[in-house]
Amino acid sequence: MDYLKSALPSQIMSERGSNLVVINPGSANIRIGLASQDTPFNIPHCIAHHTKQVPKRNVQDQMLNSQVTTAQHMEREKAYDVIASLLKIPFLDEEPSGNIPLLINSIVLNAQMGRVDGYNPHIIRKDLPFSWTNVYEEVTGSSSQSALEISNKDETSESLDPKEGIDLKEIGVSNRKLRKFICGEEALRIAPTEPYCLCRPIRRGHLNISQHYPMQQVREDLRAIWDWILIEKLHIPRNERNMYSAILVMPETFDNREIKEILSLVLRELCFGSAVVHQEGLAAVFGNGLSTACVVNIGAQVTSLICIEDGGALPSTAKTLTFGGEDISRSLLWMQRHHQTWPQIRTDMLTKPIDLLMLNQLKESYCEIREGQLDAVGVVHSYEDKVPPGSHRTRLTALNVPPMGLFYPTLFAPDVYPPPPRTWFKDYEDMLEDTWHIDFARRPDMSDTFYPNVNGGLPMWESYPVFSTKPKKEENIGLADAITNCILSTGRIDIQRKLFCSIQLVGGVALTNGLVAAVEERVLHAIPPNEAIDTVEVIQSRTNPTFVSWKGGAILGVLDLGRDSWINREDWIHNGVHIGSNRKYKDSYYLQAQAMCYMNS
Repeated sequence: MDYLKSALPSQIMSERGSNLVVINPGSANIRIGLASQDTPFNIPHCIAHHTKQVPKRNVQDQMLNSQVTTAQHMEREKAYDVIASLLKIPFLDEEPSGNIPLLINSIVLNAQMGRVDGYNPHIIRKDLPFSWTNVYEEVTGSSSQSALEISNKDETSESLDPKEGIDLKEIGVSNRKLRKFICGEEALRIAPTEPYCLCRPIRRGHLNISQHYPMQQVREDLRAIWDWILIEKLHIPRNERNMYSAILVMPETFDNREIKEILSLVLRELCFGSAVVHQEGLAAVFGNGLSTACVVNIGAQVTSLICIEDGGALPSTAKTLTFGGEDISRSLLWMQRHHQTWPQIRTDMLTKPIDLLMLNQLKESYCEIREGQLDAVGVVHSYEDKVPPGSHRTRLTALNVPPMGLFYPTLFAPDVYPPPPRTWFKDYEDMLEDTWHIDFARRPDMSDTFYPNVNGGLPMWESYPVFSTKPKKEENIGLADAITNCILSTGRIDIQRKLFCSIQLVGGVALTNGLVAAVEERVLHAIPPNEAIDTVEVIQSRTNPTFVSWKGGAILGVLDLGRDSWINREDWIHNGVHIGSNRKYKDSYYLQAQAMCYMNS
């Protein structure tokens, strides 16, 4: 502790974080890096496998139900009109006031003057020339040299038929081999005509397990992605990983069985010397140097909430909402098509990953929350089969409506996922509680989230028969109601007042302009009138909200001097979780008073 008091935080992070790898896996992206780094690598969490023949679908994402039912469509239109009345813009089937051509000319003029309404100045992105991913392995020097020798030999020899000459370019093409797998953003930029199939091992906050995507393949894909990142990005070969420790910053949506699989992956297959599990919400609080907050983590596909008091998570407050940033992107596309502002191109973000990238960029650049008509001129790209990529300059309208779907989730038409096999839930080795004191015959399942005794479950599997006796979680409510219910569930007026003034927004969606003011206003209106609370405040993040949980995991790992909750590789392989081991991961969710004192000094 004397060392911690005398040394600078940057010095501590540099010295003690050089052999700590912080891993924060998400549904769409994985944030990974050394604890000594300022920011992690943020890499799309996907992998594309080479197939023997061109697949019918180049995306293996189970059997997604992307068709909007009539009832969902009616609810979506109703939500749009409610949002329109709040934002003081025309309803869905009303024409905007004013002349459209004049409006477009005005927007174009503003763009020429350096300003475009709806453009987010915090998002700096250069439009680089687009090119599809090179799916061929790099030709080694030896193979190039041998091809050159063959060519030179043929040039010096006499040939009776000039057609028998060997073209060096043809040799190079014939020697090229397709890459077995491609990870990260490169996987998203593979041309649809190439024989590759894209897989996402995590979907909506859970391992993407189904009868079409078995657990073994999910685990192999995770190993391949993480191993590729460790070698290509962090330059940590397998034979040196025993000298490194892994800090797993896990989402609240993961259940006990999933955490166990991830731990086995890190310690067995990836060969880390030791590992520890920390909760994403708690790590977010640490990343901002706080001790008490209501953490609202708005990810790409799922939103999770949990309250932290004096460095300890309050299990009964945990909630999960089945929507995120990608749903905003889908809603943006639907609105433009409804208003007939989208070009006549085939855009499908479910089966064409490159379209998802484009829509996410448009959302980040132009969507914000504010009153009044919000239009902008943007560049839409088309990626049609057997046609070069094209660009279309078009007017985008109602750009302030999609992010308001966070408060009115019926604006998002939810995806439907098939459940995992029933055998997936047959896991009686509960890692987060003393399972040896429990009568398993009385437990309907072992699939609760981090806190097994909390009412709730997995939203994407909730209708599965194994959950027939489980009370349904509040999954269909909006963000403001979820925050209010989350804080009020603490049951104490003192902590409630503190939490309502300490709301922390985490995730890339937190960068949306106007979201903070919208959360404060709508949460204040959602508080019942009989509650003695009249102030709501969202705390400004000290660092990029996208990486705050990762940064908190790095701080937790560096300040954990005793390492009482860490698991050694040998112990895990030989013993796993066993009675008397004292390796209970719930211990790592509570901060030591010494560390908290240091953070706030």
